Amino acid sequence: MHRTTTRPIAALALLAAALLAPAARTGDDAPPPEPDEVVEVTATRLAEPPESVPVTITVIDGDELRARGATDLASALAGVAGVSVAPGGDGGPAASVPELWGLREFDAFLLVVDGVPWGGAFDPALASLDLAGIERIEVLRGPAPVLFGATSFVGVIQVLHRRPGSEGRAIAVTAGSFGAGGVSFSGPLPDAGRWRHLLIADGVRERFRDDRTAYDRAHALYRAEIDAAGGTFRLDLDATGLAQDPASPHPRAGTELSPLVPLDANHNPSDAKLDQDRLHAVGGYDRSVGDGTWSTTLALTRSTHDIVRGFLTELADLGPNATGYRQDRTVTDLYLDSHVALTRPAITIVAGVDHLHGKADAESEIFDYAVALDGSGAPASGTVPVIEETSIGVRRDFTGLYLQAEWRPSSVFRVDLGLRLNRTDERREVGESAEGPDGRVTTRAGGAVGASFLARRRESSPVWLFADYRDTFKPAAVDFGPDAERDILEPETARTWEAGVKGRVGRALSWHASAFRMDFENLVVSQENDQGLPTLVNAGSQRFEGIELEADARLRPGLHWRIGYARHDARFRDYERLFDGVPTQLRGNRLEMSARDLASTTLVWAPPRGFGASVSADWVGRRFLDMRNRATAPAYVAWSAGLAWRGARHELRLEGRNLGDSRPPVAESELGDAQYYRLPARSFRIVWGVA
Repeated sequence: MHRTTTRPIAALALLAAALLAPAARTGDDAPPPEPDEVVEVTATRLAEPPESVPVTITVIDGDELRARGATDLASALAGVAGVSVAPGGDGGPAASVPELWGLREFDAFLLVVDGVPWGGAFDPALASLDLAGIERIEVLRGPAPVLFGATSFVGVIQVLHRRPGSEGRAIAVTAGSFGAGGVSFSGPLPDAGRWRHLLIADGVRERFRDDRTAYDRAHALYRAEIDAAGGTFRLDLDATGLAQDPASPHPRAGTELSPLVPLDANHNPSDAKLDQDRLHAVGGYDRSVGDGTWSTTLALTRSTHDIVRGFLTELADLGPNATGYRQDRTVTDLYLDSHVALTRPAITIVAGVDHLHGKADAESEIFDYAVALDGSGAPASGTVPVIEETSIGVRRDFTGLYLQAEWRPSSVFRVDLGLRLNRTDERREVGESAEGPDGRVTTRAGGAVGASFLARRRESSPVWLFADYRDTFKPAAVDFGPDAERDILEPETARTWEAGVKGRVGRALSWHASAFRMDFENLVVSQENDQGLPTLVNAGSQRFEGIELEADARLRPGLHWRIGYARHDARFRDYERLFDGVPTQLRGNRLEMSARDLASTTLVWAPPRGFGASVSADWVGRRFLDMRNRATAPAYVAWSAGLAWRGARHELRLEGRNLGDSRPPVAESELGDAQYYRLPARSFRIVWGVA
């Protein structure tokens, strides 16, 4: 039985916005506009065609996402080469764990929303990410050491919402499997003089086949712009209320997932929750300066977390066989960026400064309890005695000065050069330690250099060759688990080489192929401590290398096909750890949960009127569940499909996810030792929309 979300004011406000907002009528015979030229802003902060930028970038526009019914990161990034997103994970059923370049870690990539790191100086805030009202998503492979600094290694995923004043309103009502449902609204507000407005609001009720697993999310985003003082002022106000009933990962016994534990068993305490309230405000100012622009952004975020959860520690029905914790956590993030972009005929320069400040405090109570292996008899957390109380306070400040230059000596050649000076200052205090807080200050340069060459100069079908080198570092992730360590881990560092070829044929086809190698030091992994609880440690050195192929074809108006394939090889180069008290060198072993082969495709038929359809398939190859490469998970395919009917103003869609009902392990828990979250079960939903 699921909890009822106690956020009536937010839910009523969302419902009122969706039902009362006027709908814009479209002419019955008006065809949809031709897609604009594809641009990206993640690599350079400037709107540029991705084909000429010397890194690998994929852009997915919002119309494609809506035609496929993509409402989460896993469905949104289907068809993107080398990217595999596991729904759920330790962040709860509303979260996800992306894999890029063969590394599946909760903090190895950077999530950016409308130019602001989503999660600030800590981990990506995936559970609170909402994909309503999206203009496009940009996926940059590899690190972004110049513009985004000490925050990412294997990629940047930037989500861009519609601009204030964008035309068109959309209302949707959803009903789905297991009692799921939702309502959403996106569109401009009534005219208010010189102000341009946009409101995106939605409420989601998601349910799963897993016992006691669900989430309810209420979200509203208000965006506004006004031209004044020679420039443009920007304002974003974002509020999210999220209530999650977490699932349990499935324990492994030896080389297999334990058959003693039923498929959808939940071993959390009966009052388990991952509740979060998040308020996010962004102000900005942009104006022209000579031959360029000056842009400043200031963002402030405050999140409160109310957590109760637990994990099995013994595969037995007798005695205390699980450990749980209650935690109250408060996180405050501040982000400031100010930069100038100057453009001349042969050179473009972006120079700026940014600062990330994060402060977090968490208080936890740890307890042991007994629960049957089928999940029955789970007690409430308040009915069992507390065995330990812990607290942690963390402050992080990341400051960077950056300079990026794009030099175009001719119409066929481009060189990008970027340098950044990083200073990171971390302080961490756990409990009332007699040793006081631990601290670490690191000052380090990073940078990137890349070049592109227009090998085929035909305007309608150009072909670009490119190569790049990137050097970056990132402070280690913060462990907010109940048994958090005082010591700050060594920073992670990476050196990356990439080369490839890109091309397009008019607007009908774009494609790219690339190869990469990344040498990694001090990767943060989870390891069991002396008390039998998982903790984070540095894991020596690793090497990631591979190839990725992707094509995006618009075969005819309304018919869109995207396909991607990647072959990754992620291995330990030097890491020794204890297994059952025996030192074991893992050199040459593949990283756990890293698939060597990934393939995905999406096909969408979305005419302006009449019937449409979509289908997507994600194939994930064989992978190891453990560092010693003894436990193997076989390859699997996850299918999704949809049928739609579209009229002048109304649209009706039937969507199904994981149609084959495949339930493989897709993400390893950082909190439960040798335990794995499974792919959610097959589900359906019906969506009625008005435009």
